[in-house]
Amino acid sequence: MRLSSKLPILLIATAALTLTACQSREKRREELAYVERPVEALYNQAATELDKRDYDQAILLFNEVERQHPYSEWARRSMVMTAFAHYQARHYDEAIEGAQRYLGLHPGGSEAEYAYYLIAASYFDQITDVGRDQATTERARDALMDVVRRFPDSQYARDANAKLDMVRDQLAGKEMTVGRWYLRNNQTLSAINRFRTVVKTYDTTSHTPEALHRLVESYLTLGLRDQALAVGSTLGYNYPNSSWYKMSYRLLTDEGLDPEALDEETRRTLLQRILPGGK
Repeated sequence: MRLSSKLPILLIATAALTLTACQSREKRREELAYVERPVEALYNQAATELDKRDYDQAILLFNEVERQHPYSEWARRSMVMTAFAHYQARHYDEAIEGAQRYLGLHPGGSEAEYAYYLIAASYFDQITDVGRDQATTERARDALMDVVRRFPDSQYARDANAKLDMVRDQLAGKEMTVGRWYLRNNQTLSAINRFRTVVKTYDTTSHTPEALHRLVESYLTLGLRDQALAVGSTLGYNYPNSSWYKMSYRLLTDEGLDPEALDEETRRTLLQRILPGGK
């Protein structure tokens, strides 16, 4: 049988499975709708289903806590737990929406700290490879920084700071990827702007030594010897044992320039002309 003749059968089977799943969820909702239970029992059952990783059932039960007991403390907790269950199920958009809903209704609630962190973690877990669009990475960075800013002494802030290091490295890697492309295609000024961004904005990441070396390459290509010397000297001062400095050193000495001959004040003055605020 050819593939084209199988497609209708596969589509029908897929539609049937989807319909069955939807009917099952709807049946669960109908069963819950007719069972009134004490709030503690309902919440505990939801937590048990969450522990069992039955996230759909946990979400239904947490929602039922809200429906049956809308003004209770348990209802407020259930809003965050619903968002957490969505996060565990990798339903990140729903997790973000749920956490934001909680914060909109209870901005000063005791679970607010975790709600902010859950939003950040949901964006962070969606970060893709460095070659893709980094809009989600930027959202993760902003959300993580929000956690650190609002709750600087919390356990979530410590984890957010660790994640921020990875996010910054990802964003710096994107700048490097684009900068290298510009350099390969003889768009040197555009490449310089990308490498400067890495040095100025993401100077604590693993990409900084290469960014400095690429600036040396770029400035020498344009015949800007003083700028190349200043950047090469900075690279040697901060990363004297790196392979990137060894490559820059060879490039500069081939041009009759000695990056190790500059004193610190001269190097700093030259660098500040290139990168305002440069060290």
